Amino acid sequence: MPRIVEPLSPLVVSRLDKPGLYAVGGVAGLQLQVTTTGSRSWVLRVRVGSKRRDIGLGGYPTVSLAQARDKARAVRQQIEQGVDPVLERQAAKARLVAAQAAQLSFDEAVKQFLQSKRQEIVPKAAQHWKNTLATYASPVVGQMHVGDIGLGHVLAVLEPIWTTKTETAKRLRGRIEAVLAWAIVRGYRQGDNPARWKGNLDAVLPKPTKVAPVKHMRALPYPEMPDFMCRLALIDGQGARALQFAILTAARSGEVRGATWQEFDLTAKTWTIPAERMKAGKIHHVPLCDTAINLLKALPTGTPGDYVFPAKRGGMLSDMTLSAVTRRMGVDAVPHGFRSTFRDWAAEQTDYPREVAEMALAHSVQGVEGAYRRGDLYDKRVQLMADWSGYLAPRAGGDA
Repeated sequence: MPRIVEPLSPLVVSRLDKPGLYAVGGVAGLQLQVTTTGSRSWVLRVRVGSKRRDIGLGGYPTVSLAQARDKARAVRQQIEQGVDPVLERQAAKARLVAAQAAQLSFDEAVKQFLQSKRQEIVPKAAQHWKNTLATYASPVVGQMHVGDIGLGHVLAVLEPIWTTKTETAKRLRGRIEAVLAWAIVRGYRQGDNPARWKGNLDAVLPKPTKVAPVKHMRALPYPEMPDFMCRLALIDGQGARALQFAILTAARSGEVRGATWQEFDLTAKTWTIPAERMKAGKIHHVPLCDTAINLLKALPTGTPGDYVFPAKRGGMLSDMTLSAVTRRMGVDAVPHGFRSTFRDWAAEQTDYPREVAEMALAHSVQGVEGAYRRGDLYDKRVQLMADWSGYLAPRAGGDA
């Protein structure tokens, strides 16, 4: 049993300033500890089961003598009830740390989600994710814990732009859903995903196609292509050459504008676009017809890392440069629309299987067909692109 001492008064306690332990009475085992640095704190020396514990009760004078005695009595009552105050304090701290770890903000969840998907989402697409989420979602839910985000919060993000920027809103919804799905699997939230469309948001938001009908890229009908290519060949400038090359290869404008000489093997007649520059994030091998080869050979060559179609002042051509070419020619079409023109020609004027044309456009083949198809049908695409060039050739100097 601890030695029972005469209770000290607050005045006497205030004068204890020499290093040591002083029993202050009032509660068995309660002591004031004075260190060599002059700091003072309360300690309750008590036996818990088979162990002796020195339990800190706070600093003096922040914790007064009366408060220290009240704390000491509460600790002794815990012990009498079979509770180890030290173990209970450690468990409470562990629960607090776990609770704080689970309180992940939406902005932080976006960062961790994109990091976990870095091998799946190409850098350019990842930047689009960051930009849209930062612009529209972060101001509303960025600092909220992902576990607290509900349907009302998601609607507060989407409704202001659902009818005015429908395509952006549609993509934003999918990105929020993906981030929250990741948070559910990682244990940061429970329950349903409030950004899910089917059976959820579709009940409160109009279908995207109803508020913003799909607008297809303006494309030139394929019967007009031979004349167009003849006129295009007579126009000077890198924009015209890049547009010619994009049409001959059925490639996207960005893929052509970002092309460097190191991606080409003119002997093998192949253009290899690295995965990080492709929309689908997969390497793409483009067969080059003779017309495309001749176009490349006529260009000034540079170092392997140089752009094939550089801007006048260096760097990459802008997408507006290619669009400006069609505007000057008085053609109601955009560069991306020529991919649609190629697709219509392949479907209506050739007997090539659908998947050959789709792979020429670097589209993903979906469903069971895509799951079982492992090749890229390169040999068949070689002939397809030669035929396409031949169709364009009558008055445009096509393949011999």
